[in-house]
This record gives sequence, structure tokens and C-alpha cells, in this order.
Amino acid sequence: MKTVVVFRIDRRSGVATYLQIVRQVEQALRMGALEEGDRLPTAAQVAATTKVNPNTTLKAYRELERMGLAEVRQGAGTFITRSLAQPQSGPGSPLRSALAEWLDLARAEGLTRQDVMALFHAAFESAYPGEAPD
Repeated sequence: MKTVVVFRIDRRSGVATYLQIVRQVEQALRMGALEEGDRLPTAAQVAATTKVNPNTTLKAYRELERMGLAEVRQGAGTFITRSLAQPQSGPGSPLRSALAEWLDLARAEGLTRQDVMALFHAAFESAYPGEAPD
């Protein structure tokens, strides 16, 4: 049993803080950084590292529980109950390796972070027209 997630809160994003926490847990689950049985940091730990009110973290954890992704065990903490990782997107997958190579090439060509994101979003919209990202 491990605790492997560190939350990063962007106060200027316009996204509610508790939703940022939920989305970061979902992303960690998709990427395989969190797995079934992993313990999430306590609300006090999140407050200490992010300056987020502990009640905000508890709201996020309740949402994760409602979604069936986590469970609160009284006196023990909040634990992941299922993974969202897909075999084709894990750390050693061909898709992830190809993307990492592409990102290395983009950086070598001098593209900035913003350039890469704009290029990705354009390609994403072309591949998935009309679908809103999560």
C-alpha cells in the first residue's frame, strides 16, 4: 500500500479546486500511477502541501467515492478501489513510447510547451470532432 499522488492546484484555472483534485486522481488512475489499494493522502496532508481547505479535499474524496473510484475507511484513510488504466496506455505501452518520442522530437525542433499543446489540441479536435475532453 503506497501513497503516490501529489496534488497541484491552479487557482487561476477557473476549475473548482475539488474538481482539480478529482481530475488529478482520475489522470493518475489512467496513467497507472495509482492502483487499486493505494491510499490517497489525508485531507490534512493535502492542506499542508497545497493550502487547500481540508473540507475541499474531503468533498473531492466523496466525489471519487460516489464515482466508485475510492472508498473511505474510517480511521484508516481513503483508498483507491479500481483502476482506469488501459493496457495500451501504461508506462511501457507502444502508444506511450511513441508519444514520448514525438514529444522529444517536438522539443528538439524548438516547440514550446504552448506550441505542443496547441498542436495536440488541433490534432485531437481533428481525430475526435465534437467530443469535449474530460
